[in-house]
Amino acid sequence: MYIPEELHIKLSKRIKPQKGDILLAKNGTIGVAAIVDKEFDFDIYVTLALIRTVNNSINSQYLLNTIASSTVQSAFRNSLIGIGVQNLHLKHIREVLIPIAPHNEQERITDKVLSLLPLLETIETNKTNLYSLIKTTKAKVLDLAIQGKLVPQNPDDEPASVLLDRIRAEKEELIKSGKIKRDKKESVIFKGDDNSYYEKVGNNIKNIADKIPFEIPENWHWERLGNICTISRGGSPRPITDYLTTKSTGINWIKIGDAEQGGKYIYSTKEKIIPEGLPKTRYVKSGDFLLTNSMSFGRPYILKTDGCIHDGWLVIGDIDNVFNQDFLYYALSSSFMYNSFREIAVGSTVKNLKSDTVRSVLFPVPPLKEQERISKYLENLYLVVSTIEQHLS
Repeated sequence: MYIPEELHIKLSKRIKPQKGDILLAKNGTIGVAAIVDKEFDFDIYVTLALIRTVNNSINSQYLLNTIASSTVQSAFRNSLIGIGVQNLHLKHIREVLIPIAPHNEQERITDKVLSLLPLLETIETNKTNLYSLIKTTKAKVLDLAIQGKLVPQNPDDEPASVLLDRIRAEKEELIKSGKIKRDKKESVIFKGDDNSYYEKVGNNIKNIADKIPFEIPENWHWERLGNICTISRGGSPRPITDYLTTKSTGINWIKIGDAEQGGKYIYSTKEKIIPEGLPKTRYVKSGDFLLTNSMSFGRPYILKTDGCIHDGWLVIGDIDNVFNQDFLYYALSSSFMYNSFREIAVGSTVKNLKSDTVRSVLFPVPPLKEQERISKYLENLYLVVSTIEQHLS
């Protein structure tokens, strides 16, 4: 970028960068520094600090390496001030303590660091490649799990179709006793004599072979997600600030920020709402699944607390008779399920999931015993992967 010459003249009277100076970012990419490596005419913005050694007493490259060290960078981070956008002030930069080696040793240290940089860059590249490989491996393993290719099938396991028939029979009894209403959209998926998949809704039967994304083992069963668990959307009392409370009588107000990034569980909340807000939201219980339904939609979490959820969440409940909790978590985390959710997400700018469309998503259901074996396999694998990631960081 360029500035008018008169401003350049004015700035040059106050400060004029020269070869050997170090420029240090005071905000934005705080702590990032670089050496001016040639003589040319330019000015610097106020977000940069200029560091110049006195009488060339310190080797500029040695000083740059020192600034890049974890010790000095930590001192910078501990000195940041400001609310929202934080800044590093000149006063704090001046006060940072640094070790000064004899001049000849500074040069030897600098030469050694420069000779090691290509090796360090190679290590960083390999580290990045390994992170990418781990991410790809985890995704591939989840896809194998949800296709029934991760662990061997056991012919002694109760087939998923028998489990689902029993659940349908139990639901039918509840309908007859008037405890629940019949879902007019509920369907039954089955294989015909031609080995093709069909779906029956009421008295209508339709071939859905083109909707089945992959073949599953014989004792697994395709099912609409809404036929085997409840799926509902949260709600928000508005304005929410009128309902927030710090009293012990408050109800946990579960927000996406309460979930750790990349985590599996939600243990607690930072905020609570007054009981009067309950009719305007949705109450959920420990053991329920929450699914983000806006922004980064389709991310599952398992609740380890009770509370209320806003309309940025979907809750998946009544899973106990159908799913092993860990299996469902891993299945919902798979790329297959994410792609299924992506296809039904709506919205021109911010994509959202609707409870009705999530109910319609096809889901491959394994026998309960196999769900347990898959979960155990994945838990052991992820433990090894987590150990590797800790050593990389």
